[in-house]
Amino acid sequence: MSDIVNPQITDAVTQTNVQVIANAPAIAMGNVYQSAAHSTGLMFENAVAAQNQQNILSQAATTQGVIQIYSLDTIANAIAIVRMLQASA
Repeated sequence: MSDIVNPQITDAVTQTNVQVIANAPAIAMGNVYQSAAHSTGLMFENAVAAQNQQNILSQAATTQGVIQIYSLDTIANAIAIVRMLQASA
């Protein structure tokens, strides 16, 4: 049995390990960029959701304002009726 390893095998293993170590910074930066892109995407999703909620609130406020505008005559009529009833009493 021989303990000698073919130099081509040891060279291949050494080169593979060097390649893995050399790729580590590129993989790390790729992970950083992917995380940044994901965070940016979440930021825009939250901005869109907040804008939708603001639009819903604006529509509700507008609806309440229109309801109050349309009810002015009704309130004036009710006050006039109450005054007429108080005058006749």
